[in-house]
Amino acid sequence: MSKLIYLDNAATTKVHPKVLEAMLPYFSEEYGNPSSIYSFAGKSKKAVEDARETIAKFIGAKTNEIYFTGGGSESDNWALKATAYAKKDKGNHIITSAIEHHAVLHTCEYLEKNGFEVTYVGVDENGVIKLDELKAAIRPTTTIISVMFANNEIGTIEPIKEIGEIAKENDIVFHTDAVQAYGHIPIDVEELHIDMLSASGHKIYGPKGIGIMYLRNSLKLGAFIHGGAQERSRRAGTHNVPGIVGFGKATELAKETMEERAAYEIKLRDRLIDGILEQIPHSRLNGHPTDRLPNNVNISFEFIEGESMLILLDQKGVCASSGSACTSGSLDPSHVLLAIGLPHEKAHGSLRLTLSEEITEEDVDFVIEQVKANVERLRSMSPLYEDFLKSQK
Repeated sequence: MSKLIYLDNAATTKVHPKVLEAMLPYFSEEYGNPSSIYSFAGKSKKAVEDARETIAKFIGAKTNEIYFTGGGSESDNWALKATAYAKKDKGNHIITSAIEHHAVLHTCEYLEKNGFEVTYVGVDENGVIKLDELKAAIRPTTTIISVMFANNEIGTIEPIKEIGEIAKENDIVFHTDAVQAYGHIPIDVEELHIDMLSASGHKIYGPKGIGIMYLRNSLKLGAFIHGGAQERSRRAGTHNVPGIVGFGKATELAKETMEERAAYEIKLRDRLIDGILEQIPHSRLNGHPTDRLPNNVNISFEFIEGESMLILLDQKGVCASSGSACTSGSLDPSHVLLAIGLPHEKAHGSLRLTLSEEITEEDVDFVIEQVKANVERLRSMSPLYEDFLKSQK
């Protein structure tokens, strides 16, 4: 294996050298606890607040509406649980989509076991939420609508502004899991009528273990983690200063490069999609053909298993996935692919490739070549494919 071609950037990204450089002093030089009152700790406190301001401006929020968390999953839990209990006097009904990340779906399942009701709105064949079904699901007791900004598996970008308007018209809190969208496509929480937003540092060349929760000031929610006055007494725990600094720097870099980076990734994305679909029969693109994340490719192949494809690609130095990294150990087919109408056997044969600006056209062509060869190899061993070929004679 002469070269690593990393195509799993939806799972995580590497830390950008400039991000690492910004973080390093806060491990061993400026190591003061920002909650302390002496001047040495003041440098850490300023670094935290500078990052908070950078992130707030990036999404059109006020600085005191940004709360630092341990990651996107924590932020999703906070948004749903805190709002559900805070709004319980109004009602106990939550609306979400059938293709959410498990950080949302499993939290909703938890809430269902504790007296709340959840409606899971369907999506069309491209993974776009059905707005008519969403509107029809609203009840007088509905307190939260939670719909992801862009899907982590198939890359479809949801009609967030329309959903935000529906929520606002009905006096319902609107939360969006923007973990995959943040730093890749423009987000303005005011323009889109977003009340709460989750994002994570490690999807944009920042460090792991740091996330944010945007929480509109008008929402009066209690503490999510008790034990201290950090984050305006809503999220206790000593600040992860290096992580926060890294997230702030990663956001700064994302803002500077987003337009140019997206254009380049879309060019590579479409080259990869077209090459695979044109050269490999019985393959299909999953997700919206155009309203999708710049770097996302998700394709299903009939008559093969996605896990076998991953192993063969790995042998050639290509890192990919068959879906969400959070469910990589599961033998069940993707709930997202089932929701868009794929039968189990096709859902099992899916491949997710997520690009970065470091990938070249030569890399893309190599991957197309390897995917084609591996599909042919796996199909040659498939009794189902053999039966299919016989049926075509």
